[in-house]
Amino acid sequence: MRLKFIPPLMPILVEKPPEGDGWIHEVKFDGYRSQIVRDIDGVRIFTRRGLDWTSKYRDLAAAAASLEVESAIIDGEIIVTNEAGISDFAALRKAITRRQHDLYFVAFDLLHLNGHDLCDMVLEDRREILAEMIPEGGRIQYSRALPGDAKAIFHLVDQAGLEGVVSKRKESKYRSGPSTNWLKAKCYSIDEYELLGVEREAGKPAFALMAERGTGRYVGSAFITLNREMRKRLWERVRDHVGPPPKGIRRPATQWVKPGLIGRVKTYAARRICGMRRCRIFGRKGT
Repeated sequence: MRLKFIPPLMPILVEKPPEGDGWIHEVKFDGYRSQIVRDIDGVRIFTRRGLDWTSKYRDLAAAAASLEVESAIIDGEIIVTNEAGISDFAALRKAITRRQHDLYFVAFDLLHLNGHDLCDMVLEDRREILAEMIPEGGRIQYSRALPGDAKAIFHLVDQAGLEGVVSKRKESKYRSGPSTNWLKAKCYSIDEYELLGVEREAGKPAFALMAERGTGRYVGSAFITLNREMRKRLWERVRDHVGPPPKGIRRPATQWVKPGLIGRVKTYAARRICGMRRCRIFGRKGT
C-alpha cells in the first residue's frame, strides 16, 4: 500500500509550559519539521508543507530504509548540531547541500506502522512503539521526554541555551493542524541595542540592523514585530534620523540612521549562541 503525506499537528505558542501530570515535555529542536514515509515504494521525506525533499536527504532516507518495519509514517525534525550538541539552524542549510553526514532526524511521533493507522491511538502509546523501533546511535534518533516538573525543565532548557520546550498531552490523539494538545514555549532574553538602520522590501518581513550600545559594533539583525501604531512611529523616527552608513558595511537596501535610537530585542536562547538572525525587535526607545 502506498502511503500519503499527513499534514502535521502544529503546536500553539505559549509563554511557559503547562503544569501537571497530564503532559510530557520535550526539547524544541531548531531545524526543519519533516515527515518520513516508508512503504512498498521505498522511503520519501517530506517538508512541513508536504514537499518531497527525499533527494536532499539521501543519507537520512537510507537510514530510514534500514529500520526493521514494513511501512511507517514518522513525524520529526531534521537538524544539525554544533560542538555543544545543540541544534544549529544556521548550519542546517549548508549541511543539506555540502555535509549530508551531519544531518539527523529526531523522531517524536509515529502516525502509521505496518498497515495500521495510529493517529487515533493516544500519544503515550504511539511514542512507546516509536521508541522501540528506533535504534540508538544512528542518524534517526528518538526524542525522549524530559524528566521533572515543567518549571524546572524550562529553567534547565533555558540555561543550556536550547530554543525551548514542546509540551504534549499524554492522552491526545494526532490531528493535523494547530492544536492546543501540543504547546511550545520558547526561551528568550530581552536586551537593548543601538539601531543602525532598517531594511524593508515589499512582500518580505522588515528587519532592523542592531549594534552594541556604547561601541556601535554591529551584532546582527532582528525581525520587527511591532504593532501597526508603533511601527508607524518607528518609520517616522527612521525618516527623521537619516544618517550615513557605518564604515565597513555595504547594504544598498538599508535605510541608515544616526546614532541614538535604541531598540529592545527579544533574543531566543539558541540565538544567544548563534547570533541575532531571526530574533525580534518588539519595542524601542528614543534618543
